[in-house]
Amino acid sequence: MRLLIVEDDPLLGDALATGLQQLDHVVDWFGDGAQADAAISHTEYDAVVLDLGLPGRDGATWLARWRANGLTLPVLILTARDAVEQRIAGLDLGADEYLVKPVGVDELAAHLRALVRRAAGRVQAVWRHGPLAYDPAHKTVSWRGRNIELTSREMALLEALLSQPQRVMSRAHLQERLYDWNGSEPESNTVDVYVHHLRRKIHPGIVRTIRGVGYALGPGEAAS
Repeated sequence: MRLLIVEDDPLLGDALATGLQQLDHVVDWFGDGAQADAAISHTEYDAVVLDLGLPGRDGATWLARWRANGLTLPVLILTARDAVEQRIAGLDLGADEYLVKPVGVDELAAHLRALVRRAAGRVQAVWRHGPLAYDPAHKTVSWRGRNIELTSREMALLEALLSQPQRVMSRAHLQERLYDWNGSEPESNTVDVYVHHLRRKIHPGIVRTIRGVGYALGPGEAAS
């Protein structure tokens, strides 16, 4: 998943970002809502982890603004404000989940997976596409029952394609799903290389090339 953390506490923000990255997620972390707002305007995230006690405009103000502007991606409020009235207010503003600090990274990641699954209309924890099965919680992939070993980048690319199996995705969009803003500048052919790896490790038809546009998930059941 590509995740956005909005947390002004540097120790907590760094711990959350590092912990989620160690779980093979691509994470951008900002300390105020203005930076997060700018990131959201041109980066496609799977979910946002939002603190309420931000400098300047608080998290509730930013959440209300995003929902008013039509932003539909899942938002999980993570805050020290634990009163029932505050929880109700946060959910009524448009938050999909409301958690009170402290929360362990593994638990936070599980909540985020559930949010993304619901947003995609998935009921099952394991994502399936024909003979392909992907378990985002345990980071396992199988093809016709055979386990496939993938690197974290290959897994991230496959997850991006599986998240919207009917969508054609540009190279630029897929590259965003593989690298956060703080990472080293990727090579121009990075996505092509990882697509080649998926075809070699899983099946030649697992990813389709849409000439002049980008890539899309393969036909699934039609592949043999």
